Amino acid sequence: MQDFIGVEDVLSKDRLKELSARSNAPAFVHLATHVAAIGLNTYAMAWTWGTWWCVPFFMLQGVLLNFLYAAEHECDHFTAFRSRWLNILVARVTGFIIVLTNDYHRLSHYAHHRHTQDWEKDPEILSRKVFETPWDYLWVLSGLSSSWGRLLLLIGQTLGRCDEWYATEPQKHTMITAARWHMTGYASIAAVAIYFESWWPLYYWIGPLVLMRWTYWLQGLGEHSGLTHEPHTLFNTRTLKTNAFMHWGNWNMTYHTIHHTFPSIPFYRLPEVHREVEAKLGYELPSGSYLKLHWSHLKQLFKGAGERDICEAHTKSLIDSGRLPNTL
Repeated sequence: MQDFIGVEDVLSKDRLKELSARSNAPAFVHLATHVAAIGLNTYAMAWTWGTWWCVPFFMLQGVLLNFLYAAEHECDHFTAFRSRWLNILVARVTGFIIVLTNDYHRLSHYAHHRHTQDWEKDPEILSRKVFETPWDYLWVLSGLSSSWGRLLLLIGQTLGRCDEWYATEPQKHTMITAARWHMTGYASIAAVAIYFESWWPLYYWIGPLVLMRWTYWLQGLGEHSGLTHEPHTLFNTRTLKTNAFMHWGNWNMTYHTIHHTFPSIPFYRLPEVHREVEAKLGYELPSGSYLKLHWSHLKQLFKGAGERDICEAHTKSLIDSGRLPNTL
């Protein structure tokens, strides 16, 4: 994945090489704080069990668990840690927790980077319905669609079904094997919980993960939706303006425009590169806050616009500003 560069002539090759240097320390610190937050919150959930005080901790648990996707994402880029085996290990563990095998994710994410915003090839678009109504949008934003889709994907691959267009036959076999190992692990945990008549997997893990899935989709749906589908990562990818907690929880995936343009740059350097690129370009990259962004899309959908209409309007605005050549 690291041979892909979305836009040339923004950073020099020497500067990009410098920024792409790996280091284990920042990822260790970030992962440690993330794991510690989950551990402390789990303790708080246990301490408040049976009272209304458990509700906010239950919700926070869901946020923290869903944001483990960011750790898997960075490790599947092999940029979080310098050591390749550490990236693989962390990606496998976090992928198990969020029910997303890292073998499948790494390959589908590679295709997403190669074909960002391509209506016919981007796996992130192909995995959902193109929005025609606000209800289509809200269904995806709820996270329920994603949770159901992951379950069906896991079951299908466990049964040997894998028709991912971007994968070779050996890669498909690897996905199927990973799904079967995941399913074996989940079944074992369920069996132990049933034997001991324990609700812990639902209370501490699956329940928060599914019910708070929408908190991830505030980020996930904001990264590309409503933007041009021209193959230019500085314009077809959005940076999310948010608070320090969301930057931390998402492992700086919030600086998504820079990540898609230079995927070899580690997560902890994205903020400085974002500032550097904007200063060089002389204008702000596509960005927005979670609530304003999604409300804007919903308003347009309620007025009768479809997803393609919203994206075409963005393309036109870029052409009118002179930032994109008129190829229409």
